[in-house]
Amino acid sequence: MFAALYGELESHPWREPNSDRDPYVVFHDRSVAMGWIDEAAGGLWGMNDAGCDHPLAAPEIPLAAWFQVEMEPVVGERPMPVQPFLRCAGDAAARLGVLSLQAVQILLPVHGLDVSSRPAYAPIPSLLTAEWFGDSDPQSRTPVRVTLDSGQASSLSAAAPHLQEQIGRLDQDVFVCESLSPAEHDPLAIQPPFEDSFWNGPPLHRATFHGTLAEWSLDALGWLGGFLTELSAQHGVATPLLLTASRS
Repeated sequence: MFAALYGELESHPWREPNSDRDPYVVFHDRSVAMGWIDEAAGGLWGMNDAGCDHPLAAPEIPLAAWFQVEMEPVVGERPMPVQPFLRCAGDAAARLGVLSLQAVQILLPVHGLDVSSRPAYAPIPSLLTAEWFGDSDPQSRTPVRVTLDSGQASSLSAAAPHLQEQIGRLDQDVFVCESLSPAEHDPLAIQPPFEDSFWNGPPLHRATFHGTLAEWSLDALGWLGGFLTELSAQHGVATPLLLTASRS
């Protein structure tokens, strides 16, 4: 998984400018503290890379920080761990400075899910945790646009209408989808900060979901990323998806 946090990250005044406590170290330490990297027990991911600047970052919007991990296999009723991944990224960013989040981009390894191994009581494991957001302040609901891109694979084009229908039918209101734009060319798209060969690029097949999110937080965005990963896998998408979310 790869996550790019876009916006402004204002460094804490007490941080040493040349500190070796960079995004990689801070993210790694937080992962260990929460048990998300645990060699003895398997954990959720292995640390790969992280930083603030990136040579491939697009100039349209400032890149605040990015994080890259190697996924462990997702089995049984466990959801794709996008939510803890983004929570960890947010915790790391908060140690570095004050983040004003404008957009998030996540590379979702949909091809790593085996939907046939899901137990009958949890075909979409993210639904088991949707109630976490049931206590959110109703005033926190935020209009968002969420774009999925399957790169060179066209499978998303066929799956997107089914995703929209299922989002509305399932028992959750973390993300309420109001409309779908199956746009091949999105003028607001952000070029991801990695090579096309890293996933299945370039971005070619897109669908944009317009709706409201329970709150504009990395916690809720992570839940949404896992939820859309599971729905996409159910509807025949078997390639990495690039998710870009921003406030409308």
